[in-house]
Amino acid sequence: MRIGLIADTHNLLRPEALALLRGVDHLIHAGDIGGPHILAELERIAPLSVVRGNNDQDSWADAIPERLTLRFGAITLHVLHDLKQLDIDPAEQGIDVVIAGHSHKPLHEVRGGVLYLNPGSAGPRRFKLPISVGTLQIEGDAVQFELITLEV
Repeated sequence: MRIGLIADTHNLLRPEALALLRGVDHLIHAGDIGGPHILAELERIAPLSVVRGNNDQDSWADAIPERLTLRFGAITLHVLHDLKQLDIDPAEQGIDVVIAGHSHKPLHEVRGGVLYLNPGSAGPRRFKLPISVGTLQIEGDAVQFELITLEV
């Protein structure tokens, strides 16, 4: 299974990001969406799971959860917007992968046997950080992450 990861679109869904995410089996948006039209566009690509970011404050975002725990085969993912708000021990909860956004800075690191990922920002450029999305390939109990930098 191939899962597309996107975060921090801030009301800007770049055509380059859409093109790179086409063909995934599922999409995850890790918050700071910007508006419901972003979600509608992503839902055209694949089934979508989404969490609310700190900037998703209008009524359209009221029903969007702040955290999600998802299972794809043997792998359990925990999604939230800001990693600093992680209030559980993922390893104790049986979580294999934690996905967050917020910082706009890509992250790919293993801590205590848990994979922590941030696909970076696919929206407006912040500082000199890259514009990026990610993909997660799940096969059995194996997980592989690829960060894809957009040339914009």
